[in-house]
Amino acid sequence: MSSIKKLAGQTLWYGVPTIVTRFLGYLMNMALPFIFVQPERTADITQVYAIIPFLSVLFTYGIETAYFRFSTDKDKNKLYNTLSVSILSTTILFTLLLLLSKGYIAAIAGLEQHPEYITYMCGIIFFDTISALPFARLRQENRPKMYAFARIAGVLVNVLIVIVFMGVIPAYIKRDPNSLLQLVYNEKMGIGYYLVGNLFGSIFTFILLGREVRKISFEFDKGLWKEVMKYSYPLIIVGLGGMINDVLSRLIYQHVVDLPTARAKHELGVFANLFRLAVLITIMIQAFRMAAEPFFFSRSKDEDAPKTYARVMKFFVIACCFMLLMIGLYLDVLKWVITLKSAAWGEGIYIVPILALGNVFLGIYYNLSIWYKLTSRNIYGAYITIGGAVITIVLNLILIPSMHYLGAALATFFCYFFMMIASYILGQKFYPVPYARKKLISYLVLTILLILIHRLLMYYLPDSLWLSMTIATILFGAFAWFVSKVEKNEIARLLKREAKH
Repeated sequence: MSSIKKLAGQTLWYGVPTIVTRFLGYLMNMALPFIFVQPERTADITQVYAIIPFLSVLFTYGIETAYFRFSTDKDKNKLYNTLSVSILSTTILFTLLLLLSKGYIAAIAGLEQHPEYITYMCGIIFFDTISALPFARLRQENRPKMYAFARIAGVLVNVLIVIVFMGVIPAYIKRDPNSLLQLVYNEKMGIGYYLVGNLFGSIFTFILLGREVRKISFEFDKGLWKEVMKYSYPLIIVGLGGMINDVLSRLIYQHVVDLPTARAKHELGVFANLFRLAVLITIMIQAFRMAAEPFFFSRSKDEDAPKTYARVMKFFVIACCFMLLMIGLYLDVLKWVITLKSAAWGEGIYIVPILALGNVFLGIYYNLSIWYKLTSRNIYGAYITIGGAVITIVLNLILIPSMHYLGAALATFFCYFFMMIASYILGQKFYPVPYARKKLISYLVLTILLILIHRLLMYYLPDSLWLSMTIATILFGAFAWFVSKVEKNEIARLLKREAKH
């Protein structure tokens, strides 16, 4: 099997659990428009899920990428043990500090009425962090099936708890107010059961990783640890900057938009849901990263590594274009789905393609960023991310007060566009890769044009969901036909290799 097909297969295996897990920051939360009529009721949970990624970066401090980097030329068991001892020790310390600061954090985040959310958040971060290295080991050893099983099983526990405590039990108690289920159900918890489900899902996932955890021997190589930390500390900056770019708009939205508190919470709930509608792109990026990072490091010593990376980029961009078309062309369908219970959830739907395109740029950036990881120039990654973070902060502060949803979407778009361009320019200087630049730009431009053509046609044609879907399908098929013609030699090459195997 060719290296590209192997990577595609592993991306699929990592993608399945990623699709499910991200929907608990995505798929599960997409159910919110069907549970709550008023978007403002989801604002507090949005705040918590905006804080978690920031803390996760600090808790893991780039240790997964460092593990892939050093496992190519260091004793794997010694590396795994040293990093496991490190991350377990720091996770315990950081979690205790968070719990001691619970009241202060709740006040800053506007969660004074729900300080228990901070406790659940600490538990989620604790178990997710100590599971990070076992998951990295599964990826490094090319065991995506076990990875998928552990991820999905934890998510199923999460979903089950949310369904039981937010659907089944409340309905049963409503019919039988004297039920013993009153002893385990707290009506005031409300949407907090999302966090409870997430916590128990994280705990169950950690239990399933018991075999990997039991492989840890409590040995600590101080010299090796220092070498790894020297490599990984810029990745902390990269991670924090990345989180600023990803969640800052949702974290500060209700605090900077010039609206009364109730209306600001309403818009935050709506915006957070619109952000999730770009989920296909985000899932593609996450699944790709899970498979690609160990793949890139394992191929780094190959003579034709740059050519391999260029081919990976081409297929990645094509996949992103298809997903961008799915979102942009079928936007009317997405709007119809999320507004079944309340039209309020469809406000600002027009920003979704902008967010999705911004996330395509982010995916390309992640693909490009392998150059500084392979050449141990992680500090450049930090510089790029800091530049993106500055753009995000400035544009959010300037644009959200006057442009609301659109301002937040444009901040995301320009931030990721800058990071993509900066990484490409620097990467070609330090680690040249023969990317098919003109072809990739053409695919992206054509994708954007098809989405604009669809919106223009629907502006002048009758307002019909079926007509919109029909035109969307024709345009989607046209793009698929065009790509198949342009890439016919590449497709034939892949099929020929498959036939040999």
